[in-house]
Amino acid sequence: MVERLAILSVHTSPLAVLGGKKTGGMNVYIRELARQLGRLGILVDIYTRRVSSEQPVVDMTLGENVRVIHVVAGPIQLLDPDQVYSYLSQFTAGVIAFTTKNPIEYDLIYSHYWLSGWVANKLKEVWNIPFVHMFHTLGHMKQRIATSTAYLPDVRIAVETQIVNWADRIIAATQAEQAQLLWLYRTDRRKIVVIPPGVDLKRFHPLPKDQAKRQIGVDENNHLLLFVGRIEPLKAVDTILEAVALIHQYHPNLCVGIIGGNPKNPADAELNRLQMLAQSLCIDGIVNFLGAKDHNLLPLYYAAASIVIVPSDYESFGMVALEAMASGTPVIASEVGGLAFLVRDEETGFLVPARDPSALANGIRTILTQPEKRKELGENAVALAHQYTWSGITQQLVTVFNDVVQNHKRFTRRKH
Repeated sequence: MVERLAILSVHTSPLAVLGGKKTGGMNVYIRELARQLGRLGILVDIYTRRVSSEQPVVDMTLGENVRVIHVVAGPIQLLDPDQVYSYLSQFTAGVIAFTTKNPIEYDLIYSHYWLSGWVANKLKEVWNIPFVHMFHTLGHMKQRIATSTAYLPDVRIAVETQIVNWADRIIAATQAEQAQLLWLYRTDRRKIVVIPPGVDLKRFHPLPKDQAKRQIGVDENNHLLLFVGRIEPLKAVDTILEAVALIHQYHPNLCVGIIGGNPKNPADAELNRLQMLAQSLCIDGIVNFLGAKDHNLLPLYYAAASIVIVPSDYESFGMVALEAMASGTPVIASEVGGLAFLVRDEETGFLVPARDPSALANGIRTILTQPEKRKELGENAVALAHQYTWSGITQQLVTVFNDVVQNHKRFTRRKH
């Protein structure tokens, strides 16, 4: 039985504000899972890289039985994930130093993203315990749609290929990710378990639309089209702008909300590009770049929206889509990766080809002009989201964790 768990999230903290440069669904996943595990009485330590001198070594604000431990690895500032790679040995040493100074014995490591998988393998060797890994995104898939060479594709893919051999179990968010792991990484099928992320139904649930609009300052007569996520090219926010440009003259009561990034940061090249695109398409008057928002405010935005749009080139799962569905809002999403499994076409929203503004515009037009259809999609979305409760998802993971620990103990006994 797992009584004490080490979670590794090297490059990003579950305490970080969402919508930042490298914060999103993975942060939510780790935070909500840790809280749920803590409620079950499991002691959870989350190790993440220290990025600010104001961060305490140990933060206990996430909830009962959960600690976030900030490890110094490299400069104490935000770094891109590829920059963090150089400091993985230092991070590993920092974790070992903390557990030596504060004697702790864990039953299992649960690592997230390829950087953490590298660290998990080193700790597995030192601590002689198993580790379970979740990739969240895969280098091979990123490389297929990459528009820049800012990260370390060859190094990342090589490490990911090693992780599927090192790890005792791999958690895939969807059947799509499972297929990618089998096809691109030759992963042992017996190692992969498909368990999706969950959604907090106490936070994300239907709210009166007019009331939500008033609270966030949207005109009650307007239809809000909403995007929530990181502002980076693969999120394809430009496809939303191009689609809106095709239909806005026929829908004068349309407005667009883009949550994510920092509109006041002149160094954000992608955000600047999108703002210029909105101007060139003559829709800058109806497009609002809202910046990152606290997770507690998102329910109001989801509830106020007529449609939430997830136009990404690649998503391993699509946490935003699930949160929107739980809020009773139809979703239009690219038919890629996990989104193709999560969003049910013409049942909870629409699936459209990636990078197809015309198809996206048609989906938007259909939902806006058919209020009964919009209502039906929203109701179906809520019903589907109820299959993804965090309590149920956590229980599935605990079953896997316990099985891995028991197998490891049996193997260890046989060796001796």
